Amino acid sequence: MITAAVVYYSSTGNVHQLARSAAESAQKAGAEVRLRKVAELAPADAVAANPAWAAHAAETADVPLATVDDLDWADVILFGTPTRFGLPAAQLKQFIDTTGGLWAEGKLARKVAGSFTSTAQAHGGQESTLLALNNTFYHWGALIVPTGWADPVQWSAHNGNPYGASSVSGNQPGAVHDENLAAVAYQARRCVEIASALERGGLGVG
Repeated sequence: MITAAVVYYSSTGNVHQLARSAAESAQKAGAEVRLRKVAELAPADAVAANPAWAAHAAETADVPLATVDDLDWADVILFGTPTRFGLPAAQLKQFIDTTGGLWAEGKLARKVAGSFTSTAQAHGGQESTLLALNNTFYHWGALIVPTGWADPVQWSAHNGNPYGASSVSGNQPGAVHDENLAAVAYQARRCVEIASALERGGLGVG
């Protein structure tokens, strides 16, 4: 069975919605799935000062924290992050920086990988964030699976990003559009399908 790890950071919940949709879709596609969040780095008083941030932290307290063992276990890795000045959030980047041991052992090569994001504005750095995450996958030797324009859902005015699924939140919690959820579900399904094809072909993944 193909295994998939959906690893994300979300402050007010939009990326969490995308991550949950990705995890559900990967499971429906036949994968065993782990949904994992990365650790919060912001000071507790900063989180508490933002009601939406604090509420989301409380609501997702039961989501397990990601570990490098989750990446070692997975055939498919999907990273989700909000955009911070056109780059992945520091919380996710810090987690990525702990993967050096696995990388040195070659255990991240041949993984099927992809990424998704959410921004406040339509031109808030979605593509640069996803391309930045792809740099990590290049160094790992992973097999990047983008959304491309390979499904009609990508042609929606709410999506329109060939590098990975994305949403525009307008800084409003819970603003992820149904078509964004459909796009990330398609992305996760595509990753699982490609990993399965590689396994059937004897090329192996993970």
